[in-house]
Amino acid sequence: SRGLKDRLLIIGDSPIIDEVINYLKNNPQIGYDVTAKNGINHIIARDKINTIIIQAHLKKDPEIIKIIYQLLSSKIAVMDFATFYEMIFQKVPLEELEESWFIEKITTRRHLYDAIKKIIDIGLSLFLLIILLPLILIIAILTKLSARQGPVIYKQERVGAKNKFFTLYKFGTMRVDQGPLWTLKNDKRLTLLGRFLRYTHLDEIPQLYNILKGDISFIGPRAERRELAELYKQLPYYEIRHIIKPGLTGWAQLNYKPSASLEEAREKLQYDIYYIKNRSLILDVLILIKTIRLLFISNK
Repeated sequence: SRGLKDRLLIIGDSPIIDEVINYLKNNPQIGYDVTAKNGINHIIARDKINTIIIQAHLKKDPEIIKIIYQLLSSKIAVMDFATFYEMIFQKVPLEELEESWFIEKITTRRHLYDAIKKIIDIGLSLFLLIILLPLILIIAILTKLSARQGPVIYKQERVGAKNKFFTLYKFGTMRVDQGPLWTLKNDKRLTLLGRFLRYTHLDEIPQLYNILKGDISFIGPRAERRELAELYKQLPYYEIRHIIKPGLTGWAQLNYKPSASLEEAREKLQYDIYYIKNRSLILDVLILIKTIRLLFISNK
């Protein structure tokens, strides 16, 4: 925590601001002291404010603009609310995004990053497929002998980059029948072996072939089924997920549970867009480390 807390003035009024204020008050170790919202000029001096957070739509308000101009010569920092929210929660607030700036920022090409990531994807997936070949054969035999009564490799159409469809490969873990749109916790359709494969994530090993083919990457948003992707188009900015390749693991997968409703998908989308906006080799390494740590902890 910080030795001296930043004293914040948040200008605006909406449920998402209440969410931020409550979070900061309940987590004082973060180092922010929220003294007011909907503030005016005299509050800045009275409460010794050193950082002002402003909602995007208020930056065109004449009174707010006047206050900002008066602060230019002071040491008070002025920050956009969406930027502050992103910094605190490491996800983007969909309802607070300024569309023109956001679209320009998020669609910027990263040529060197893309090239390095492609080399890593191909090289690492090929290496892992070779060294895991004995394990792949063992799982394939056990899956064939299980009570699934279906193919060893489960194939499913998913939506990839640029909205192109591809076939995703996984080891079969469920009995072959019609079921709900979302996979449920303790789903009864899972076989005994399937539960183990899901728990250890070994069912996802065949996706290394998808990475080698270039369908997906190691890091990226989850590749959704066609019917779910159609459903999620209701969500603002959902199509942005498809400007990059899906991933075997990703920022949203680490920070939020699997979606079981449209509202949960909306929450997860905020993490996906955060990753797309901030994607870099450093963030990819961080995600990889967190994924390995999570697998190690869960499998213990």
